[in-house]
Amino acid sequence: MPQGAATVATAVGQAVRYQGRKAARQGSEQRRQDILDATMRVVVRDGLRGVRHRAVAAEADVPLSATTYYFKDLDDLLNDTFAHYVERSAAFMAKLWLNTESLLRELLAENDGTPAGRSRLADTIAQMAVDYVQRQLRSRRDYLIAEQAFRQEALLNPRLAALVCSHERILLQGARQLLEVLGSREPSEDAQLLTAIIGRMEYQGLLKPDTALDGHQMNTLVRFMHLVLGSGGPGSSR
Repeated sequence: MPQGAATVATAVGQAVRYQGRKAARQGSEQRRQDILDATMRVVVRDGLRGVRHRAVAAEADVPLSATTYYFKDLDDLLNDTFAHYVERSAAFMAKLWLNTESLLRELLAENDGTPAGRSRLADTIAQMAVDYVQRQLRSRRDYLIAEQAFRQEALLNPRLAALVCSHERILLQGARQLLEVLGSREPSEDAQLLTAIIGRMEYQGLLKPDTALDGHQMNTLVRFMHLVLGSGGPGSSR
């Protein structure tokens, strides 16, 4: 039996390792944190190519010597910035998976198991996924932009690649667990498809100035959930 999604997310967060110099005092830890937060803001605004010690120091309102003290080079600075993102994301996703799994079990308990009932359930779960993506685009847009930037950089940076894989493990295991709860016959394979669909929706949403989602992609998500639940396809409940 695979580990629970929340357990995996927590374990990934705890396994994150930082490369830069550790803070010696409580006050200096806050400064180090300020530098990491400032780096993330620079990534969102200017991309990874905009990350320079001087730019980050100005953004964090700290002396230039502070950034070079904690991070000997830009590689360490970028690695620790994304490591911090993965750590935060793991805590966020652990709570999300727990809440979502509980909600799905309630929906399954209320479902009568008929084709029409399963069709309605598929529509409900697809709408939950759409709502999740829209919330991400509204409240975590900057983080999604930064995540895309780090994913591209990871193609050339092995240390970042390891962190990206850890982050993907959280998403895949969470999706796998939820699909298993729903009765998927191939939860691992279906998790790959579901995260790919949602990732595409997020990427396309980031390209637009508003949170409107592409109708074709939403239809793809609905069709996917009907296939997983074996409901007979959208509209079969009517």
